[in-house]
Amino acid sequence: MFSKQEASLLRQQFWTSFGQYMAPVPAADGKKINWVNYKTGVKDLYFKMEAGNDMATISIVVTHADAGKQYRVFDQLLQLKNMLKDALQEEWNWQLQSPDAYNKIVSSVTGTLKNVSIFKKQDWPAIISFFKTRIIALDGFWTEVKDGFDAI
Repeated sequence: MFSKQEASLLRQQFWTSFGQYMAPVPAADGKKINWVNYKTGVKDLYFKMEAGNDMATISIVVTHADAGKQYRVFDQLLQLKNMLKDALQEEWNWQLQSPDAYNKIVSSVTGTLKNVSIFKKQDWPAIISFFKTRIIALDGFWTEVKDGFDAI
């Protein structure tokens, strides 16, 4: 078990390592990008990577406070489900309007890598590889479809 300070330091080290590993990789449009804090350019729509004690997840999260607008954005994603699956080369979990860890109602599309821990440095290569392939695929997908989301 780690103290809060030790756990925080390990998390910081992991994300710094991931950011350094990804720094030379350009975005799909050829520009430099901050992969750790990916900006979709659409209000209330995020690409989120999380790593914890027993799994790592990468998600598209829609956080709009208006349930109707959140549904419309999620529905747009749903219409692009096959295109997203082709980009990712796998099926992700689709969740419409459910509470997140902070009890905020969000909609999400999530990929998960189980049985890994950010607190085990020997798991870091698997977590980094998991995130790298998927965030690059999401970026390629997003480059193709993001203009359709600006109107919401």
